[in-house]
Amino acid sequence: MKFTNTTNIKDFIIVGFPGLPPEYHGLVSVLLLLLFLAIVVGNTFILTVIMYERTLHKPTYLIFFHLAMTDIAFGAVTLPKIIARYWWNDMISSFGTCFTQMFFVHSLGAIHSFLLLIMALDRFVAIWFPFRYPVVVTNTTICIACVLCWVLTFIRMLGIVLHALTLPYCNLNVIMQCYCDHISITRLGCGGGVAYVKEVSIANALVTLLVPLAFIIFSYFSIIIAALKMSQTERSHKVMSTCAPQIFTTCLYYVPRCFVYLSYNLGFTFSIQARIVITMMYSLIPAAVNPVIYCLKTQDIKMALTQRFRKGRSSIAHRTDHKRVLK
Repeated sequence: MKFTNTTNIKDFIIVGFPGLPPEYHGLVSVLLLLLFLAIVVGNTFILTVIMYERTLHKPTYLIFFHLAMTDIAFGAVTLPKIIARYWWNDMISSFGTCFTQMFFVHSLGAIHSFLLLIMALDRFVAIWFPFRYPVVVTNTTICIACVLCWVLTFIRMLGIVLHALTLPYCNLNVIMQCYCDHISITRLGCGGGVAYVKEVSIANALVTLLVPLAFIIFSYFSIIIAALKMSQTERSHKVMSTCAPQIFTTCLYYVPRCFVYLSYNLGFTFSIQARIVITMMYSLIPAAVNPVIYCLKTQDIKMALTQRFRKGRSSIAHRTDHKRVLK
């Protein structure tokens, strides 16, 4: 651990899971590697299916496409460094690298939040205004909304990172976390501006999480009201086929975050080890689970995969029969 009294810190030390015995480092690195592979393989599979299946070139699946991209990017930004920390004991992250990681960590999290908002609004229009849906919600409008979500979030988060860079860093350079985030880094800052930088980042986080969450709750509440007005058969099919994957995905993202936020404000305290584990779980587990939700709970994707599988089996059977005839 290093102490400085000016802003001349060249690197940060990523601790990972504090207090983890060395004999478990190999196991943890393997588990994190498997999680990384699950995120990359699962979401790449979703991207491939949506790209090559023309029947899935619809607004809803374009949103899934962007969500899968954010999940892959988040895993690529966070996991390789912490895997290296436990595999090769590589704990050092340069000053610039750490701030770059912080930028992408918070940008991708915010983008995911706003994509969930777009997804909820898409379902809201589909349920409440089914006849206007093909006109209002098109592939073009969804693409524009998603691209704006990426671009505007990157611009906003760049301001947050540059604001944090204005602080002098004259304290410990040890980060008690598995990756560089705003709280861990600014905690190491000093001077009178630290409190203001933290207040700005908290306000930004509240806007990023609570504003989309409010619209999402309103959208799904309205969808439930609309479903109650339908017949029993129509209701179950309509709601489950159009909203189930989105609701699962939204709950995976928001429920753990809200739990941590409410627990903190109600006076419940977690040990630093528990806090880090919870943060890693709600940050990375949804990215690994989402592809399974898309495949199992989305009728169009299941149908496309089933048809592909049947065509593959038919093609193999036809080739086998053809070879038998030739013999």
